[in-house]
Amino acid sequence: MSILLILFCLFALLLVGVPVAFALGGLGLAMLILGGFSPLMAPQAILSTLDGFILLAVPLFLLMSNVLLKGGVGRDLFAAVQAWVGHWPGGLAVATILSCGLFAAISGSSVATAATIGTVAIPEMVNRGYDKRFVYGLLAAGGTLGILIPPSIPMIVFGFVAEESVIALFLAGIGPGLLLVGLFVIFAMLYARLSDGYTPVPKADRAQRISSSFRALPSFALALLIVLGLYSGAFTPTEAAAVGFAAAILITVFWLRTLTWAAFWEAVRESAITTAAILLIVAGAKVFGKAIALYRIPQDISAFIAANIDGPLVFILLVCIVLLLMGLVFEALSMILIMTPVLLPAAMGLGFDPIWFGIFMVIMVECALITPPVGLNLYVIQAVARVSLGEVARGVWPFLLLMLVTVAILYIWPDLALFIPFKW
Repeated sequence: MSILLILFCLFALLLVGVPVAFALGGLGLAMLILGGFSPLMAPQAILSTLDGFILLAVPLFLLMSNVLLKGGVGRDLFAAVQAWVGHWPGGLAVATILSCGLFAAISGSSVATAATIGTVAIPEMVNRGYDKRFVYGLLAAGGTLGILIPPSIPMIVFGFVAEESVIALFLAGIGPGLLLVGLFVIFAMLYARLSDGYTPVPKADRAQRISSSFRALPSFALALLIVLGLYSGAFTPTEAAAVGFAAAILITVFWLRTLTWAAFWEAVRESAITTAAILLIVAGAKVFGKAIALYRIPQDISAFIAANIDGPLVFILLVCIVLLLMGLVFEALSMILIMTPVLLPAAMGLGFDPIWFGIFMVIMVECALITPPVGLNLYVIQAVARVSLGEVARGVWPFLLLMLVTVAILYIWPDLALFIPFKW
């Protein structure tokens, strides 16, 4: 009964317009006081949260992605990929997906990926006759690769909350990320085969391929540096973010010469605003998590699942439904921060690896990013394309189904996520 009452209070606070951070923190503080616990636990929980070294990676990755965004790196990546695959059936769509995957490997941000590649790809694809809803859905879904292909800010937050290795989470995201890219590419090529309303792109000559690849070379090198540095153990996630930010400055200032002082300060300002919002939500969720732990809610849920849920498959199906429903009203980080302390103990009790469960949650959060009414990527593409939210939302359903197919494959074949971090 207490679980339902707490959820009712939380939803009531959110529905009346209380920001997520203050709804979580305020409800957690009220639970501490009503439960007879010391309210001093709230500031202690906040201090221990914001003092975490791993969270330094969040503002640094945000700075890096915003600098790359303002420096126009997405244009160069898209041009280079288009020069090599643009003449394929559905080549522009394939180039868009691959560009999203490459930018995801250096940004850690879904919003930055969708905005960066969308700004370049949407007009190009629409002018070539691609159906607009397909284009908007492709970009909104392609942007979600920013939180599955490492580095990933939600993975950092999950690792912090679950006290698991962030590097292991990063490595575990590579397999599912590549699978999702492959499914998107196959769908795009089949879509192109079955529709003839677009104009194919002529094959680029050798000179175009070399020049575009040369301009995008530092961006490819940056992605490779971050992934190999993390995989080899040369960098912690925080150090990788710092190296990536420094490299982003060098690329955009000295190689591309596209970053102005005004654009740099705009990147810093936007990163600071986003960082403050994320850390406030993390702090509020920590107080809320402390309260529900003291109320033994995770243990009660684990006991309920053990007594009433018939096996791991039913549990996963139930969690999928819950997270899809939560995705209608919560944004990505809030879902991870609220549900990880509740669901992870039950999942581990059923024998699920915590790293695997983290990747599963991130994919479900990807689904939340493209489901209305609060799917953040929908608003990004709406702003870039200047169209209605409904038009964008109608184009994402095939890609949402492909994400759920990825979840099914991940369940059937756990090594898709666990092979690289633990068995390679």
